[in-house]
Amino acid sequence: MHRLYENEDITVFWDSDKCFHARRCISGSPMVFNFARKPWVDLSKGENPNIWKTVKLCPSGALDIVYNHGVRVEFDEEGSRSLALLDDRIVGECDFEDQGEAFRIYHTEVNPEFENKGIARRLVFKVAEAAEKRKKKLIPVCSYAAKVLG
Repeated sequence: MHRLYENEDITVFWDSDKCFHARRCISGSPMVFNFARKPWVDLSKGENPNIWKTVKLCPSGALDIVYNHGVRVEFDEEGSRSLALLDDRIVGECDFEDQGEAFRIYHTEVNPEFENKGIARRLVFKVAEAAEKRKKKLIPVCSYAAKVLG
């Protein structure tokens, strides 16, 4: 399972396949990370610097974090994509084809000035999260998406 948790400034990624429940997240920031709650991550319950510090203590790599750089990511089901937007300008997208039982991710791109900021990863996770919520498989034929979801 791939999830992302966002506030205005940061995005926390969670890959359940990597998680071996060392519980460092819960001991580091119990108000933010709480397995008894759905969703189990609530960024509004903590301060960004503490969340950042806690995520970086994750020994499995199941949790990761990036700054948003003023870019928001939205899922556009009608357009079969997720979009990275700075104000109303599209600065990246992850395109997929809905094949009924699966989302086939075939392209991910971010404008050059926004590369290496975690935006492409946010785009791929947004599509993955939408697929999982709709109980669809993921077929990442885009090399970047395959790497991120691998």
